[in-house]
Amino acid sequence: MRLSPEMKSKIDSLWDRFWSGGLSNPLQSIEQMSYLIFMKRLEDMDVLEQRRANSMGKEYRSIFEGNEECRWSVWKHKSAEDMLKHVREVVFPFVKNIHDGEKTLFSEHMKDAVFIIPKPTLLQEAVSIIDELNISAQSADVQGDLYEYLLSQLSTAGKNGQFRTPRHIIRMMVELVDPDINDRICDPACGTGGFLFSAYKSILRKYTSPELIEQDKEGDYHNLIGDHIVEDEYWEKLHGDAFYGFDFESTMVRIALMNMVLHGIKSPHIRLTDTLSNLYNEENRYNVILANPPFKGSIDKDDINDKLTLNTKKTELLFVENMIRLLEMGGKCGVIVPDGVLFGSSKAHKQLRKMLLENCQLEGIVSMPSGVFKPYAGVSTAVLIFVKGGSTEKVWFYDMEADGYSLDDKRAPTDMKGDIPDIIERYRSRKTENPQDRKGKCFYVPFTEIKENGYDLSISRYKEIEYEEIEYEEPEVIIQKIEELEDQIKTNVAELKEMLKQG
Repeated sequence: MRLSPEMKSKIDSLWDRFWSGGLSNPLQSIEQMSYLIFMKRLEDMDVLEQRRANSMGKEYRSIFEGNEECRWSVWKHKSAEDMLKHVREVVFPFVKNIHDGEKTLFSEHMKDAVFIIPKPTLLQEAVSIIDELNISAQSADVQGDLYEYLLSQLSTAGKNGQFRTPRHIIRMMVELVDPDINDRICDPACGTGGFLFSAYKSILRKYTSPELIEQDKEGDYHNLIGDHIVEDEYWEKLHGDAFYGFDFESTMVRIALMNMVLHGIKSPHIRLTDTLSNLYNEENRYNVILANPPFKGSIDKDDINDKLTLNTKKTELLFVENMIRLLEMGGKCGVIVPDGVLFGSSKAHKQLRKMLLENCQLEGIVSMPSGVFKPYAGVSTAVLIFVKGGSTEKVWFYDMEADGYSLDDKRAPTDMKGDIPDIIERYRSRKTENPQDRKGKCFYVPFTEIKENGYDLSISRYKEIEYEEIEYEEPEVIIQKIEELEDQIKTNVAELKEMLKQG
């Protein structure tokens, strides 16, 4: 992330204002900030489109025609009390009823939105800071980084076990799955949209001249202009038919949509839908799925989609089966699961693992340390990489020990890389390397052995731990040394007492 210290300071100040202004729930704060950013962006887009039309000699009808008082530039000068009343009663209802191209994307998900900024001074201060950020004038890189920095303040898990996936873990998974320009990419539990826009950036990187690309210290890539994408049809696909996200929380849908748009994706398909329910019936539709579905969720049995075969209410199992169903034959998936999915003894656990091994090609499992998702959760997790169809001959395992950050609640940066570069390199070269040493970081395990072990996929079942032999002295020698030490202590104490007497 390459934001200037000044920009970061302004965003920190925005958070401070919301916190002191009575909005202590980070998710609510982000949502309200998103509304204000959209209000600002609306006028910026309108002005830009007006200029384009004028330069081409075309007529242009402003979205604010008949509603000039809804322009950011008009109401931002009002007094604090008048501003709050005006935004609440005039601007917000206007925004919720827009039906015009890209602008509709956000407004169509605002039917149940509520403007809850409670204090006039908070609104006035927030408007001033957002105005100073001048978001729409920034490049797509900076716009995306601004919003991501806002989202980085989210530090609480949702009630159903959903939380924001660390961006370096997302980038690793995208590298492993390797989406391309013709893929239709889906996240059936998209949250803030991190997997989708990271896939977009990964695709752009493939089609950007290497000398133009820059990488920051956190491992993220910048200046991804896609200069090798010369045909309009590919840009149209990237912006209109490449990215699909679903979530069952309206707040998350609105945040994900804003995140995608600010990262330069003009028409993402983000929908309010529970993809495990009977209301969602897509299947065999996507080439790539990338996801970190809720771990602790449980769904009412009557609501579970009839096409899902696992007899369980555990969402971490149902989501993986659902991903298999959503993939086209030959489609690829990268998904984070809690370790329990790998070794759980219930019938549903074993049935899912059998499905992954016998109806799919389970290509790799990256076992991650338990601190990766702190401070949200301390659960140990793993990344599964699989292809729908065929069957598995052998599974590549990698034992990640470090991800570049401390594994405590602080998650302080160490080298910001850890094992991740090695994971990506070794995964890509796994077929030629064919690692067999089970004392190493990565190794293959044949399907037959996994089957003999009850389809257990935990790395601890197969990794060999090399114990270092330690030679101890004979007990008699140890006792003698202890006695000598005791004698020395007695002598030192006696000398000290004598010195005190003389003093």
